Amino acid sequence: MAVIRPFQALRPAPGVVTKVASVPYDVVNTEEARALVAGNPLSLLNCTRSEVHFDDTFDHYADEVYIKAKSVLEEIKQNAPLVVDEHPHFYLYQLVMNGRKQTGIAATFSVDDYDNDVIKKHEKTRKEKENDRTKHIVTTEAQTGPVFLTYSGVTAIDAIVNKVTLGEVPLYDFTAVDGIRHTVWVLPSQFNQQFVDEIARVKKLYIADGHHRAASASRARKVKAEMNPHHNGKEEYNYFVAVLFPAEQLKILPYYRVVKDLNGLTKNDFLDAVSVHFSIEKTALKEPEKENAFCMFLDANWYRLQAKDAVLASNSLSTSVGDKLDVSILQNFLLQPVLAIDDPRTNKRIDFVGGIRGTGELEKLVSSGAFAVAFSLYPVTVTDLMNISDADEVMPPKSTWFEPKLRDGLLIHTI
Repeated sequence: MAVIRPFQALRPAPGVVTKVASVPYDVVNTEEARALVAGNPLSLLNCTRSEVHFDDTFDHYADEVYIKAKSVLEEIKQNAPLVVDEHPHFYLYQLVMNGRKQTGIAATFSVDDYDNDVIKKHEKTRKEKENDRTKHIVTTEAQTGPVFLTYSGVTAIDAIVNKVTLGEVPLYDFTAVDGIRHTVWVLPSQFNQQFVDEIARVKKLYIADGHHRAASASRARKVKAEMNPHHNGKEEYNYFVAVLFPAEQLKILPYYRVVKDLNGLTKNDFLDAVSVHFSIEKTALKEPEKENAFCMFLDANWYRLQAKDAVLASNSLSTSVGDKLDVSILQNFLLQPVLAIDDPRTNKRIDFVGGIRGTGELEKLVSSGAFAVAFSLYPVTVTDLMNISDADEVMPPKSTWFEPKLRDGLLIHTI
């Protein structure tokens, strides 16, 4: 049974929402964050990436950086201003990208549910990223951006969502510079209990995006509990903020691969090696049209690769759900045996490009000489994600790219 709670959001006054709302902290590097906050002291990125206030020689993970994040949040709270709702609420958060809508429930969710696997994971987290966000949460006493959750099978909520989004005046309604429209409504309180009851019937929720935020909320809860001699399990730090979307509304974009060299092979030798497990033909396609096929950009040409029957037959014998994914097929039958990319998490010869950038980015990277070859993949489905999670497996690294992204700073959860 999943637990969902309304909360008192710390949020921007409507007139300054476009100044405060920022891209997620983890989709930009320090240099990009510094450019985005230039001239805008109200951007929450000043808090979530507070290293922008120090020069590059300073340790970005020093205690002073997190102390600065806390002071910046206080400044934004006063100067924006940020306001706190008088009563706990559920909120509806709608994203519109290229005419496609997805509407989720913004709420707080139980850390116990995360720890006990009621909220399912599909991705490994990196300790250094966990350390960073845990320190940020504990020091600022705030979860500044939501986890992205999904679920399947509850239809009673849809009627309420439609009624509210069509009939209520939104709290926020703006289009960000990337063209994504963000609209937020306060859910009328008469629907609160129905939301709680309906979600309680859901056996499992799934993390779509935001594994490090969720893991850090769990670690922060442990720290806060140890600091609190009167801990009773009901404190705000026992919950984390997330937006819960119906799986049917979501779209996953592919994650592309680019490799810096051909592992010492000539072009012809490389193609011969690839042909052991894949049929190869030149093509005008830049993205595969179905599963088990790939497109490859090499030496100014696109090629279509089709996994051979022997590959698919071998995979069908595996008990692993993850082995059947295209990202695994590419890794196990091409990247590792031909290009010696042993561990894509750590190998410095491979890089990843989010599908939102398009195949033009692959052409650009290879044509520049920085990379020798690029691969586009058919996207993983939400069903794949759920099947992986249900099997207690993890996706291969960089398998999913969710778009559009939720904005940080719209609905902050203070702990």
